[in-house]
Amino acid sequence: MSIYIIPIVIFGFIILFSGIFTVKQQTSVIVERFGKFLSIRNSGLHFKIPVFDRIAGRINLKIQQLDVLVETKTKDDVFVRLKISVQFQVIKEKVYDAFYKLENPHDQITSYVFDVVRAEVPKMKLDDVFERKDDIAIAVKQELNEAMINYGYDIIKTLVTDIDPDLQVKEAMNRINAAEREKVAAEYEAEAERIKIVAKARAEAESKRLQGQGIADQRREIARGLEESVDVLNNVGINSQEASALIVVTQHYDTLQSIGEETNSNLILLPNSPQAGSDMLNNMIASFTASNQIGEEMKRQNAKKGIRKKSDND
Repeated sequence: MSIYIIPIVIFGFIILFSGIFTVKQQTSVIVERFGKFLSIRNSGLHFKIPVFDRIAGRINLKIQQLDVLVETKTKDDVFVRLKISVQFQVIKEKVYDAFYKLENPHDQITSYVFDVVRAEVPKMKLDDVFERKDDIAIAVKQELNEAMINYGYDIIKTLVTDIDPDLQVKEAMNRINAAEREKVAAEYEAEAERIKIVAKARAEAESKRLQGQGIADQRREIARGLEESVDVLNNVGINSQEASALIVVTQHYDTLQSIGEETNSNLILLPNSPQAGSDMLNNMIASFTASNQIGEEMKRQNAKKGIRKKSDND
């Protein structure tokens, strides 16, 4: 008799232990009896009646993420692919609705994402899609929340994680960006060149000014030296005309001497006879005399014109 009891006891323990089960943290278990909903079991150790009760399914209560790729057209007729990341969670108090009302919640969420994105993006140009991606994400979240809350799902956040236009459009955008940067670079280069030209012109102007000042100082000193030379010669009994002639001759021969000392100078033909200095002085005096006569004649004519004009007015 005991031989038959032992197997029955063992079988009874197996059946008994088969009714014991555990539920992990952040998980809910749906228990059915004869195919009908019985209860929802949360984390911990639980017992169900063997044979009569069964675990119909387990619901994950953690925050989950679903990535949806949507291809649509913008307002300026550019096809673009958007990656929408939806973060959602089953509401603990609505596990029954989440399990029994939706066959495939991922497909349901995907359908709503497609519907919202293809309604919003065609209203925007491509540049606006990049700038207003947060508006797209907010619109998707609002639409999903209104639809999925009745099924026991809470939409935590939606993100537009990628915007990928057509390859040719991206290449065109890159060319536009490159052209814009080249334009800016050319403007900077032109500005730098202008600054260099202005600085060079200022430097040349300053150099010319200093050079002119130096020449003026040089001529002033030469004139002062000539004046002193004439005074010295006058003191020894030489009159002004003879002193001027002597100075011109002296400068003439000094010039010839400096040309002869410079071996790399070009050939210059100058009068070198002793009468050359006297001739040059006579020519200068004659030129000055003629200029003075012309000036005096013009003054007399202007004076006559003034007298005639006054008499006509009277």
